Amino acid sequence: MIPNTVFQGDCIGILKKIPAGSVDLVFADPPFNIGYEYDIYDDRRSREEYLDWSKAWMSLVSDVLKPAGTFWLAIGDEFAAELKLIAQNEIGFTCRSWVIWYYTFGVNCVRGFSRSHTHLFHFIKDPDHFTFNSGNPAVRVLSARQLVYADNRANPKGRLPDNTWILRPQDAPRSGFAATHDTWYFARVAGTFKEREGFHGCQMPEQLLGRIIRICSQPGELVLDPFAGSGTTLAVAKKLGRQWLGIELSKDYATRIQKRMAGTEVGDPLDGPENPVRSAPSTGRGKRKVRLIKGRPIPETNQDMQQGIIDAYRTMSRGNSTDAILCDPQLLAEFDQECKKRKLPGDAYVWNRLLLRIRKSGKLPGIERSGQRFTFEKMDSYSDASEIAMHLVSLDYGLTLDDMLCSPQAASTFDRIAEQFAPGYSSFEYRWAALSIRKRAIKSKSLAWNRFADWAKKRLPRNMPLGKCLSEKFERPGVYLLASSNQTLYVGETCNLRTRIARILENETWTQMAPRSVKWIPSDEYASQHGLQSMLIGRMKPLLNSELLRPKCDLDQP
Repeated sequence: MIPNTVFQGDCIGILKKIPAGSVDLVFADPPFNIGYEYDIYDDRRSREEYLDWSKAWMSLVSDVLKPAGTFWLAIGDEFAAELKLIAQNEIGFTCRSWVIWYYTFGVNCVRGFSRSHTHLFHFIKDPDHFTFNSGNPAVRVLSARQLVYADNRANPKGRLPDNTWILRPQDAPRSGFAATHDTWYFARVAGTFKEREGFHGCQMPEQLLGRIIRICSQPGELVLDPFAGSGTTLAVAKKLGRQWLGIELSKDYATRIQKRMAGTEVGDPLDGPENPVRSAPSTGRGKRKVRLIKGRPIPETNQDMQQGIIDAYRTMSRGNSTDAILCDPQLLAEFDQECKKRKLPGDAYVWNRLLLRIRKSGKLPGIERSGQRFTFEKMDSYSDASEIAMHLVSLDYGLTLDDMLCSPQAASTFDRIAEQFAPGYSSFEYRWAALSIRKRAIKSKSLAWNRFADWAKKRLPRNMPLGKCLSEKFERPGVYLLASSNQTLYVGETCNLRTRIARILENETWTQMAPRSVKWIPSDEYASQHGLQSMLIGRMKPLLNSELLRPKCDLDQP
């Protein structure tokens, strides 16, 4: 099964064709069997038929999931309890959470309370091994103690969940309906909403899917929706740098999803308000005293705080620059330990970020320019992995490279992804290569227009099978375009194509992305070919290249 594809047909038949243990995350929003008018599917089955059908497709979901995979099920009141028991008792899933999605613009009921919620079951296969990125700052929120009361006793990572009932979400504490709570507040995608696709009546909000995909999968992993509907799961997965597979019974819906996916780019912002509680007016306004860095509380940088950071740096730096410290986990741990010794307020992210801020202000003591110089030729064997990791983590966490390196969790995720694409190197090497790519990005985009403007529309070379690039004549520098059967995966520059392709063919992570062909543009000027790479990134919009290297492909506006 080729990743990043919409398959039209019955989900049971198509699920049987997907290799066992190949999917990381499944989100399913099946028909609720409440008589909804679909264009093909009959939503009025008998109780027994519906439950048997549900058991059949959920069993196949279990088969296609990896051992550490995750399954989310969205379902209404009518069969929520039954499907939960079938998934647990008959299929073998473990229910990690029973989340309630509470929404505005609910369905009006004449002889009952208006329907304003959906059940979201979070199932896992292995209760000891599963993905749950609860520390991702893109899904964390701050507590009322932090945002309203400026209480120094507040946990800098946010408050613990509660089980409070809140009648009016606009008046909830600003941490209400948080990522860690089991009641989530997102407006239903009503007919007048800008994000409404218009062809499917049961469209999920992108921000809700974004929370699930960020928490329960890693960048580059495979997300499957067996009831693709309007294609929202697939669009959000693509925006957040995941691979995706969709199954849709309706031929018309499948065609519309394909059109939607063609217009969706990796890195596009998610539709809808990121925090719907804050987007609505409240009946009272609290006071906000805490200053934030990327949504994290940070103490005022008074003289004592600033001097404490400087003293911590002076004690442990040993002539290393701030960039070298951020790239070396051991040095970073030493710096954070020095900050703890001085009882500075905040946490590792806050201290690391303040260190950069003070460095940029020119107030850090002078350093010795010690350490080894890394050339791009030396980093050639892993620089592509660093760029891919930088891109995927920036999508997932919503962080700049500086913020990424300052966050222990984000930096760890960066290291893990880079190692998957090019194993065998140190965290320092991966991180330093990412900094080097960023430093060279402005020059790359300038070269793209000054030296390689004709490649914005120039005819590209023919596709070659990857295996053809393993002969000695490809042991030379140049730019290559790696593609699957339906999209460009990565535009790379290298000083030795043969070595690069050999690594790709032997790499399991690359294999899962199903690269099928390569276009090759040889070069005798390795020092400037990154400009051609930048131009082709802007032209082809590949899945895995960093946005930092993408120029605007507009010949009238170089």
